[in-house]
Amino acid sequence: MDLGISGKRALVCASSKGLGLGCAENLAAAGVDLVMNARGSAALEAAASMIREQYNVEVTTIAADIATENGQTAVLKAAGDVDILVNNAGGPPPGMWSDWERDDFIRALDANMLAPIAMIKALIPGMMEKRWGRVVNITSQSVKAPIAVLGLSNAARAGLTGYVAGTARQVASSGVNINNLLPGIHATDRALSLDGGVVEAQGISMDEAIAQRSATIPAGRYGTRAEFGAMCAFLCSQHAGFIVGQNILLDGGAVNLSM
Repeated sequence: MDLGISGKRALVCASSKGLGLGCAENLAAAGVDLVMNARGSAALEAAASMIREQYNVEVTTIAADIATENGQTAVLKAAGDVDILVNNAGGPPPGMWSDWERDDFIRALDANMLAPIAMIKALIPGMMEKRWGRVVNITSQSVKAPIAVLGLSNAARAGLTGYVAGTARQVASSGVNINNLLPGIHATDRALSLDGGVVEAQGISMDEAIAQRSATIPAGRYGTRAEFGAMCAFLCSQHAGFIVGQNILLDGGAVNLSM
């Protein structure tokens, strides 16, 4: 399918690996020029080089922490005028309710709620002026079904979801569509980190931890960055103009919603 976005320009945050990289790859495959961001320059440059070579699109890189004000300023300066924004940031660490203090919540909010809101506010006006734009926020399946050990993530991502619900409907008439992608377990460093916690807590092998969690997913496996990125690219396409303010689960059926 021709997504109809060749020649457009996208900012993809936290895109040196994992789900962000999957989104960047699929947008590049559709002919979209990229601004790629991540905290670590080595992995970022390696990912950008791979995409340039494979897809022959223009790729600008900016190593910065998107959760900080200075990082956001640097990324926005490098991005300039973009048509597409993919908001993404690593999730806060797991734990128990008794582990978290105010500063822990502030860090989670900065990374997973306030940073994407700042990027939306900065870039949406230009999209509205052109009367075309796409924003995709990578959140979590925990927005639909909160996960006990991910209380920091539950709180921050639910806040972003509430903000998007109103904002998306305020800007849709200007040709700008904002939607959220809610990943379940995918084969990324984040999943391996969480599986490592299970290995330590239960005294089992990594293979056993992965098999144990895969058994809770109706699809029987972890998702891949490629299939996640393909959905992101579709939401950024010309075919998604009537999809507004939605929370789309990509979780292999793990969250069972009756409605």
